[in-house]
Amino acid sequence: MTGSIFNSLSSLFSISDEQAMWRVRMEDDPQAFAQLVQRWEKPIQSLCARMTGDLHRGEDLAQETFARVFARRKDYLPSGKFSTFLWRVALNLCYDELRRITRRRESPLEENFSEPQAEEMAAEAATPDLRMVEEERAEIVRAALLRLEETYRAVVVLRHYEGLKFREISEVLEIPEGTVKSRMAEALSQLNKILSHTLDGEETHKKAKQSERLMI
Repeated sequence: MTGSIFNSLSSLFSISDEQAMWRVRMEDDPQAFAQLVQRWEKPIQSLCARMTGDLHRGEDLAQETFARVFARRKDYLPSGKFSTFLWRVALNLCYDELRRITRRRESPLEENFSEPQAEEMAAEAATPDLRMVEEERAEIVRAALLRLEETYRAVVVLRHYEGLKFREISEVLEIPEGTVKSRMAEALSQLNKILSHTLDGEETHKKAKQSERLMI
């Protein structure tokens, strides 16, 4: 009996995302769906947090994403990749959330966001000063990213944070690959301008503080 259960679990872990989703679509298989959630929960949370700028809301949106995927399981086409289907559902929920934020005239910038890469770099930093520098840089980049329009932000997040190829992004967004590349170029241009302006301002502020200390 134990061997049978072990074999069943081993089989489930070895199946692809597409095979697991097909079981969910055709059989409402709870184990297959749980496996998909386990595999993809962290990436989807990361996407939603970076799109909205709110870590906790990102976690909520990730849960909503999987609930939506299960509710729409009959819409899944076996000819496509599961990840494409999943990213698209998550992004659409993020877009809805950003529109609600805009209507409420609330800023998506929240104090409870924690940049995962900043935490990793901070753990490796040798001194408190280095940790502070890395954290400040991560905050500046995060704030700049949130100033991009959502269409540009999505491309940057999918490419640079989630590691998707341009072809994969075009499938997720349902736009030509050339459009993805042009959006990326425009997004990077805007980010460079924002970061240049921000960093110039930070440098000016630091120099002013240094001057104040020298005058004391």
